[in-house]
Amino acid sequence: MASLLNTLPSLKLSSITNNPLPTPQLASPIFVLPSRRRLVVRATETDSEAVKASAPDRAPASGGSSFNQILGIKGAKQETDKWKIRIQLTKPVTWPPLVWGVVCGAAASGNFHWTTEDVTKSVVCMLMSGPFLTGYTQTINDWYDREIDAINEPYRPIPAGAISENEVITQIWVLLLGGLVLSGLLDVWAGHNSPIIFYLALGGSLISYIYSAPPLKLKQNGWIGNYALGASYISLPWWAGQALFGTLNPDIIVLTLLYSLAGLGIAIVNDFKSVEGDTALGLQSIPVAFGSETAKWISVGAIDVTQISVAGYLLGAGKPYYALALLGLIVPQVFFQFKYFLRDPVKYDVKYQACAQPFLILGLLVTALATSH
Repeated sequence: MASLLNTLPSLKLSSITNNPLPTPQLASPIFVLPSRRRLVVRATETDSEAVKASAPDRAPASGGSSFNQILGIKGAKQETDKWKIRIQLTKPVTWPPLVWGVVCGAAASGNFHWTTEDVTKSVVCMLMSGPFLTGYTQTINDWYDREIDAINEPYRPIPAGAISENEVITQIWVLLLGGLVLSGLLDVWAGHNSPIIFYLALGGSLISYIYSAPPLKLKQNGWIGNYALGASYISLPWWAGQALFGTLNPDIIVLTLLYSLAGLGIAIVNDFKSVEGDTALGLQSIPVAFGSETAKWISVGAIDVTQISVAGYLLGAGKPYYALALLGLIVPQVFFQFKYFLRDPVKYDVKYQACAQPFLILGLLVTALATSH
């Protein structure tokens, strides 16, 4: 679901053959020349010593995890297999919330049935939302973040030169167009007079582009960027699932947009590992703007207050059992916030999200079922 960078560090771009290349412009993928060269982006000697000293440890070429590599999370093994690299760029670990959003939308419609046709429809909608459009989002984000990753995570495929420029751009287009084609097919399948799922997919793709790419680059502003990300992960797949099996109404739109504030809190979790690069390139993420200590509390506050507010809404709507179930699911989230995230948001970010987020997405389903009755 911003201004130009003012402080770009001096960067040097060279190929693995050490032939000097011009610094790439952050332009739309449409205008990238079809080159087969590989990109190696690294900070030059003119970067401040403070940034170098504070940058996270570099992952050894053979010391990472193959499991982390295929999921697209930190601690990944450096691969040479091109298809494994392509999957890594799509970050499969980020697909489940989108897939679950489709489930919630289908449940909220009240019209989903366990028939072969309905199950097949939902699976196609999940493929559109997860592997295709989320994969597109993650790949294009890595492309436009290659200078930041050269500081924060230089072992990632693009700054390390493990995949060529042309291969990255091709992947972006294949995933985008594939997702849009699936959205159109779903509209035809659902018998829509207006292609609402296609419009949702197109709008989400546009948000993904302006989130990562200049001149808007929404991620430069921690509040706008993180909310856009949260809405894309919670509202858009829910709307797609509900539109596929039923109709969208204003109450659902408002409720899911409110729930997206919890997504803002989740998005902040991912900002802590990028503080060094964000600072160097002038991106005002929440941890950069407010400091890590304050940002931790903003993150958990957005997650917890949003869910408590939704529970209050369900209680006011005469659905006390659903409200109590949602409140019950908040308790373990708070426990893991204190156990992991508030102790060290960088060291424990993956463990925290693995432990706490299942309860958040179960809360989404509780809310969806409540709205369907």
